[in-house]
Amino acid sequence: MATTEAQTRAAQAAPPTGWRKLQLALRQQMARGELGPWPVLAGLAIIWAIFQTQNAHFLTARNLSNLILQIGVLGVLAIGVVLVLLIGEIDLSLGAVTGVCAGVLGVTLTLHHWNIWAALLATIIVGAAIGVLQGVLIVGIGVPSFLVTLAGLLAWGGVQIILLGDAGELIIYDSSVRAISSAYFTPLQSGVLAGLVLAGYGWTLLRQRARRQQAGLSAPTVGTLVLRWAAVVVIVAASVALMDAYFGVPYILAVLVALALALTWVTSRSVYGRHLYAIGGNKEAARRAGIKVGLITVSVFVIASTLAAVGGILAASREFAVSIGTGGGTLLLDAIAAAVIGGTSLFGGRGQIYNALLGALVIGSVENGLDLLGQPSSVKDIATGVILVAAVSIDAISRRRSQAR
Repeated sequence: MATTEAQTRAAQAAPPTGWRKLQLALRQQMARGELGPWPVLAGLAIIWAIFQTQNAHFLTARNLSNLILQIGVLGVLAIGVVLVLLIGEIDLSLGAVTGVCAGVLGVTLTLHHWNIWAALLATIIVGAAIGVLQGVLIVGIGVPSFLVTLAGLLAWGGVQIILLGDAGELIIYDSSVRAISSAYFTPLQSGVLAGLVLAGYGWTLLRQRARRQQAGLSAPTVGTLVLRWAAVVVIVAASVALMDAYFGVPYILAVLVALALALTWVTSRSVYGRHLYAIGGNKEAARRAGIKVGLITVSVFVIASTLAAVGGILAASREFAVSIGTGGGTLLLDAIAAAVIGGTSLFGGRGQIYNALLGALVIGSVENGLDLLGQPSSVKDIATGVILVAAVSIDAISRRRSQAR
């Protein structure tokens, strides 16, 4: 009997391994309110299941491919919103910047017949310049970002109207611009791209494990990494196969994935990224630690506005035209909602770039599903608002629990 009790105590004192270790880590994450993307993925699965039961066309290759095209502009803007929220700021001008940059593209291509590369470069430069201007006003003068970007929302909307003139619309005839949102990769090209992404992901997992071991930190087992990699392989392979059943993987998906991967590396693997989180966590402490808070803040607004310029290019490509409505409507609010729904904190210092794409996918799925069911736009707005309030409430509760701990 004594031997049994001693063995039980020894087993309890031994470091957890395998499934027990995974359970313990999950429990700790729940206590801290840090569950990563899993709540969003679970919610997305529920949304898809509900709409599929209501309309059998929802999960078809054609509809899912259209869904990707629909969230292209939203996803790019949401990535910019995540970056701004990470440092505890806000940018209300991104929708208007999208519109004015799309206007620049339309004017240079349609009215002045510029070379495509020159027109695209001019569009990106205008977006970056707007970010510099707004960032300098925020940092140099000390005007809150809310007020500066609110003024930008109004001012850049006016500039967009001036650019487009009395007609209010310019048709984009350039086939290269149109192809961005209407062309697809061949199955062979899709397979090669998917293989490169999966190989890169596998290398990243192994690299992270090696670094943790070198630092003397606990590292996941090789078996755990294999399971993670295999899960991603299944998801990517299924997605590519499904889209290949229609026209193929859209170009716009490659743009979204490339932006997300690049900025994920920057935010999670670079000194610049660590400084972003430090500023969002405590701006004064970051300044005392020697971080150039002002310079980094300006750079974030430049990157966000540049992404808005990319969004303007995608919007023009998607619509084959530029109008005074480009970048307007609920686009900005949807982008902010996508970032928050994906798990980015409104209070700064917490979030990941992929949150933007997950949140955009949630909003896009709700709007797409309600369109298939023939629901009016008012129902879509109500549904998005309810989801946003739920996401913000979860964020507030998680933050409160974290502070209490």
